[in-house]
This record gives sequence, structure tokens and C-alpha cells, in this order.
Amino acid sequence: MSYRNAPPSSTRRRALITLAALGATVMAPHAARAGDAGRTLRIGYQKYGNFVVLRARGTLEKRLAPQGVSVQWLEFPAGPQLFEGLNAGAVDIGTVGETPPIFAQAAGVDFVYVGNEPSAPRAEAIVVPKDSGIRSVAQLRGKKIALNKGSNVHYLFVEALRKAGLSYADIQPVYLAPADARAAFVQGSVDAWVIWDPYFAAIERQANARPLVDGTGLVRNIQFYVAARKYAAEQPQIVRAVLEELDHVDRWSRDNLPAVAAQLSPLVGLDTGTIEHALQRTAYGIESISPATLAYQQQIADTFTTLRLIPKKLDVTEARWNVA
Repeated sequence: MSYRNAPPSSTRRRALITLAALGATVMAPHAARAGDAGRTLRIGYQKYGNFVVLRARGTLEKRLAPQGVSVQWLEFPAGPQLFEGLNAGAVDIGTVGETPPIFAQAAGVDFVYVGNEPSAPRAEAIVVPKDSGIRSVAQLRGKKIALNKGSNVHYLFVEALRKAGLSYADIQPVYLAPADARAAFVQGSVDAWVIWDPYFAAIERQANARPLVDGTGLVRNIQFYVAARKYAAEQPQIVRAVLEELDHVDRWSRDNLPAVAAQLSPLVGLDTGTIEHALQRTAYGIESISPATLAYQQQIADTFTTLRLIPKKLDVTEARWNVA
């Protein structure tokens, strides 16, 4: 098949907090699921990316309507929180970066990888204030660095430290979600921030942040599409339809960046210039999960096992989508 291409002890508790915050938005899909034998597709998405464009264009709803399938969209601040929703049974399909699936699998979340976007290493970075005296990753020794634990940038952070000859024990990680991390960065409560687009583009343009290093030569920064294992097994044709519609949107987006930026701007609350700046660092094309991509995920998993950030060695191939 080819398409054009939290720590375990706290996972459940944080999932309940996330779902409580979402309130009626999440409970509505549960009610629909009970009454129509699974004919509501619940998509977990983040503030930026292909799912936002797909939702705005409405093409997935049009495709699935003749099958009697409706679409419910649920927004999450980052991949770890999205996986909490999936683990709690509120999400069928979602999109996350390369690191959240590792933490989710370690926590026992039952999901499968169903597709991915090509690597986009320039779309995430470690940033410092423009007037900071920090000029290299090696100078982060003893500093406070904000990041969202278990998010895609977590692996970038680990690899950047390793290349600079530093260990986790040499720095002070401050685990914060993007909104709180931005506030801490702007207020000077942390010395650096490890972040992804469009937050990366926004802090560059709005607060004169300076990239210390991006993912180039360090990580691939792959965006994955994941599904609850049970849903993918029972509804493979719907999963395929989602991936195909994403691919159509992706092809259109690649050739129409100004239009995409204009469409996304009011939805994500950022000006079109910032959005277009981020889009220029994005990779386009939906791909099936290849052995090489799974091998890369295994490398990430082994790294976090060695650092004891996850409690056991994983076999990422257990999360492969074995679709007929």
C-alpha cells in the first residue's frame, strides 16, 4: 500500500483531565458512537497541519456522507495529549510527531501507525532570545530548557545534547505545553525553548527568538497518522479514505502556499506571513509506513529506553498496521 506518501503511571489520570477540559465536545462523539454503531469518525488534530486544511475544505465529510459516516473534529495542544484522548476511547484517528508514539506505546496505548509525511527537520528547533549570550548547544549546560515532554521535539533535544557532548544531567528540563512554554520563554523564566512550527515561526517573528539549532542533521521530524488499533481493523476503508483525502489536500497545499496560509490564519490565530513562513519548512506527500521508517522509530525508542525516560524496551513493529 502506498499513498502519495507520558509515563505509564500518569497516563490515565492525565487522559481524564484532558477529556474533562474538552467537556461536551468529547462526550458528544461517545453518544453518537453508542447510537449509530460506529458511524461517527472522531479525528484528533492539532492547531496546525493537514487536518486543519482538510477540515476547512470539507472534502472528507463529502466523501464519507454517502456511507452514512459523519466526522467529529477534536483539537489537542500536542501529540501526547492527543494520545491520551485516543487511549480514553475518544479518538479514532489522529496526527502526531515522531516521539509521542514511543511514549504512548510504552504506556500501553493500543494504536497503529497508518501513514506518515516525509521528514521536515527544519520545522523544529531549539530557540533562545535574540540577545542571549548562548551561541551553541554546548552553552546550555546548567540552563533551563522548556519542552513538551514526549512531543516530537523531545528527540531533537536529546540528539542535540548528545552531539554537543552533553547529557540530560547537564541541563534542567522544564516540561511545559506550548502555551505555557511560550509564556515562560517570553518572561525569561527559561533560557531556551525546544519547539515546532507554527509555534517556532511565531516566536521567531513575534518575539525575535533566534534558532540555536534546528533538526537538520539531527532528526528526521516525521509527522505520523495513527489510529486506534480496533478502529483500523474494523474500518480499514475509512482509514484509507482519510489518507487519500489528506494526500489530495497535501498536493494542493504544496502548490498553493499563500492560499493555505490565508485559510489557516484565522483558524490558528496567526498572521498569514507567519503561517507561510512555517509552511515553507513543511514536507509534502502522504506515505505508507516503510521498514526504514519503523527502523527510525525503533532508534528513537531505544534512545529513550537507554535514558530511562520510558520504562522498558519496545518493539515498534507491534504498532504496524497489518492491513490486507
